[in-house]
Amino acid sequence: MFPPHKRSNPARQGRETDLYPPRDIYAPKPPLLVSLHEHKNQNKGRAVSDSSQAVDIEFRQVVKRYGATPAVNGVSFQVRRGAFHSFLGSSGCGKTTTLRMIAGFEQPCEGEVLLAGRSVAGVPAFQRPVNMVFQSYALFPHLSVADNIAYGLRYQTPRPDKKEQRRLADEALEMVRLSGYGHRKPSELSGGQQQRVALARALVNKPTVLLLDEPLAALDRKLRKEMQSELLRLQREVGITFVLVTHDQEEALSMSDSISVMQDGLIVQTATPEQLYETPASRYVADFIGESNLFNGTVRRIEGNSVVLETPQGLQLSSPRSPTGLALSPQVQGCIAVRPELISIGAANSPLGREVTLDGQVEDRIYLGNLTEYRVRTEPFGIVCVRVPRVREHNQASFEHGAAVQIGWDQANGLAMGL
Repeated sequence: MFPPHKRSNPARQGRETDLYPPRDIYAPKPPLLVSLHEHKNQNKGRAVSDSSQAVDIEFRQVVKRYGATPAVNGVSFQVRRGAFHSFLGSSGCGKTTTLRMIAGFEQPCEGEVLLAGRSVAGVPAFQRPVNMVFQSYALFPHLSVADNIAYGLRYQTPRPDKKEQRRLADEALEMVRLSGYGHRKPSELSGGQQQRVALARALVNKPTVLLLDEPLAALDRKLRKEMQSELLRLQREVGITFVLVTHDQEEALSMSDSISVMQDGLIVQTATPEQLYETPASRYVADFIGESNLFNGTVRRIEGNSVVLETPQGLQLSSPRSPTGLALSPQVQGCIAVRPELISIGAANSPLGREVTLDGQVEDRIYLGNLTEYRVRTEPFGIVCVRVPRVREHNQASFEHGAAVQIGWDQANGLAMGL
């Protein structure tokens, strides 16, 4: 896992254009894209309060139980209109249940769900201004691609005639770059093409919110990367709110404007990708987003903005406290997180010029293309992970398995937080 690729906030001042080929930016938009923009602009005039004008989705203390077990436990959040928001967490954390409550497939046991400032309590899924794309694509195998896309149009009021349905389906195919594929069956398409058809089917109904339930999980890595770019292009062009559920940290970091990290039915932190990676609020977030070296211990004292923590081995470490975490006080348990790329490595007994140094032995050296990862066994802390960019490694010695080394970092490279 690497640090998140920075991109501009889209609700934003527009996305950075270097993420997309020039033809994506200047090519004329299909009529469906124009109508989606018009639909979005019409929604801006809806009678909602000033406080919710810029918010498409809001949860207020929402609880969802299955039997006595809470799947979502008192969750509150807002998603800004036009944002790309992700819910990230391990299996069973409640992220898909949250998405299903937005869609209307599940009803909360407590709390309130609002779309565009209006409560949707009791509003069935088919009457909500949202559409959902599933991991399994959910395409009808006996229908053509065009008929799959037009399927939802049959239930609109007023219902478009067959000629209009076909025209809208063709425009949706053009939008996802599958013009001419309307006559094919889903079985004749690749996984990536089937995913594009599922996206076209969801967008043809002009939703104000598009929900994505791990839509890329079944694709191989290269195709997943291509579809991530495709989703970003579509979201930029149609301008509506996208909400993604994923357990893939890299996917969430690279695509999202904001991310909610979930754990055991709770949202433990909502922030931009950069904030999540650089200033995690807790040990769980630091460990789940990317990779961190975590040094647990007892807080001994607070010195200004720094926390002095004593490890079980009797060593004292000091680092700035996380600005997003809970307040720490002496005698409570905490940890200091240090990202692998912020740690230096050198030959044993060679001066590193870092404030914290440890002697160790290389347990593993892993070549990862643009960087080399060292897993160093240290006497006090066990394995410590160090990542050296290739450009930096060219200027220093490399170390093989069993080599005696010294690793080190500055106190400012760490971040102190609660457990």
